Amino acid sequence: MLLVDLVRYAVFGVFVASAAVAVGSWAVRTRRLNPFSAPGRLIRKTSDVVISPIEHWLVQRGGLPQNAPWWLLGITVVGGIITVTLAEVIAGMLQQIGGAATSGPRGIVRLIVLLAGRLIIFALIVRVIASWFGMGRYNRWVKWTYPLTDWCVLPLRRIIPPIAGFDFSPLVAFFLLQFMISAIVGLL
Repeated sequence: MLLVDLVRYAVFGVFVASAAVAVGSWAVRTRRLNPFSAPGRLIRKTSDVVISPIEHWLVQRGGLPQNAPWWLLGITVVGGIITVTLAEVIAGMLQQIGGAATSGPRGIVRLIVLLAGRLIIFALIVRVIASWFGMGRYNRWVKWTYPLTDWCVLPLRRIIPPIAGFDFSPLVAFFLLQFMISAIVGLL
């Protein structure tokens, strides 16, 4: 877990640096700090390297370039959360792999079942969230989820009708998969 703690400190450091860049850029742009003074020039010189690409991206998409510092903070927060979460997941998986390796073939089979189940549940979650954004079966980012999840969603969809336009079959599939995985792992 030492590595996860190091990742957390690094993410926090990146957040503090991006917050300093965002506040400095905001202070110079709103003239709270004279842009032609020595500190103002230093802030512009150091922050423009980070802020200019974000401004360019925003302008291309019809956004306001003044919002670039706040986009930087948002990107840093979301990216930090994703980075720390991935580090924790990887550390947990490495710990499980180590435990499975010491418990023999039964532990390895248990680990394979657990990882396969997690992959299917992850694919189910991606499929549902992508459907909220109008990404269908043939979208290149989402099409890998359908072969992994159709076997459990389609039979449930035939049994459970949509209620008020909402399809509950992925939710039921999620709970059934959780139950099946825990039952199989418990039997091993």
